[in-house]
Amino acid sequence: MSYTFPVTRNPNPKPKPDPNELVFGKQFTDHMFVMDYDEGQGWHDGRIIPYGDILISPASSVLHYAQMMFEGMKAYKSASGDVLLFRPEMNARRLNRTNERICMPQMDEELFVSAVKATVHEDKDWVPDAPFTSLYIRPFIIADDPALGVKSAHHFRFMIILCPSGPYYAANRGKLSTTRIFVEDEYIRAAHGGTGYAKVGGNYAGSLRASQKAYACDCNDVLWLDAHEHKYIEEVGSSNAFFVIGDEVITAPLAGTILPGITRDSVLTLLREWGVPATERKLSIDEVVAAAKEGALKEAFASGTAAVISPMGTLRYLGEEYVINNREVGALSQKIYDTITGIQTGKLPDTRGWTQRVD
Repeated sequence: MSYTFPVTRNPNPKPKPDPNELVFGKQFTDHMFVMDYDEGQGWHDGRIIPYGDILISPASSVLHYAQMMFEGMKAYKSASGDVLLFRPEMNARRLNRTNERICMPQMDEELFVSAVKATVHEDKDWVPDAPFTSLYIRPFIIADDPALGVKSAHHFRFMIILCPSGPYYAANRGKLSTTRIFVEDEYIRAAHGGTGYAKVGGNYAGSLRASQKAYACDCNDVLWLDAHEHKYIEEVGSSNAFFVIGDEVITAPLAGTILPGITRDSVLTLLREWGVPATERKLSIDEVVAAAKEGALKEAFASGTAAVISPMGTLRYLGEEYVINNREVGALSQKIYDTITGIQTGKLPDTRGWTQRVD
C-alpha cells in the first residue's frame, strides 16, 4: 500500500546550525509528523506540521502510567547528495514488538517507514554532511486518554521528530575514541518477564541513578549485570555489549532482558561473513575480569544507533580498574565502525539491501 500525508509547512523556518558544532539531541528541525489512533478506526490522519509544543490533558495516561514507547534511527547524507535510512523496516518490527508488550496498537510496517521517509523528505536540507554527523530520527507513541485508572488507553498519538546531531560522545568528535565504563553491581536494568526487550521510557528512567554513580567515577556509561545473580553481562547503557576474548567475540543472548539492537544484528552479520567467531552466550563479569588480567581481553565495544560503535577503554568494577587494549581503539572495533558507517553514508556498496533512499 502507498501512503501519502498532507504537509503544513512551517512559515518561520529556523536557521540551520553549523554542522561542525552539532551535539546530540539538542536542536530540532522545522517539521514533525503526527498521527492518531482510535479504537474501531485504527491509525488515521497522518500529517506533517510545523515543529512545536503539543497540547495534552494533565490526566493523559502517558503522564501517570507511562504507557509509551519510542524508536531511534538516523538519516545520512551520501557523497552524491542522497539521503539514506539504515534498515528502517527493523525499527518498524521492533516498534510492534514493544507495542505488543505494553498493550498498544500494532502499526503496518510500510506505514511506519512511509511516515519516516515523508518527514525526513520535508526536512532533507537539515541532514548534515560533516563527519560523525547525521539526522537523528525519534518516532514515538504516547497514550493520551484523559482519564485516570490503570488500564490500556483507547487513544494514542504517533509522532516523529528530527534533530541534526553530532557524535553521541563528545570525545568522538573527529575520531573514534574509547570510553570509561562503570560496572553496576547494585541496580539493575531489566529482569526476566519485564520490559527489557521493549523500547519504553521507563527502562531509561530507571537507569538514571546508576548513571549518576558512573559519572561520579568519571565514567561515561554503565555496564549492566543480570537481575538474578548480578553476575552476567547484559548491556552497556542503552547499547548492546560485545567482548573480544581470545579469538571469540561474545555478546549476550536475546533472552527477554536485552534490547534487540539493529546495530547489534548488523555487527553479528558482518562478523559471521568475515569468518570471525561470534557467539551469543552468557558471559560473567568474572570471566571478563579474568581475561583482562590474563591479557586475553583484546577489545570491548558497545553497539547502538546513537554511537554506532563505542569502544571501551576502561572497566571500573568494585573499585578496581581494568584497562582494555591500552585504552586504544581496537582494529576490529574500527573495522566494524568503518564498515557500518560506510554503508550508512553510501561510501561502501550496500550488498545486503540495508539502506533505503529518501526520495
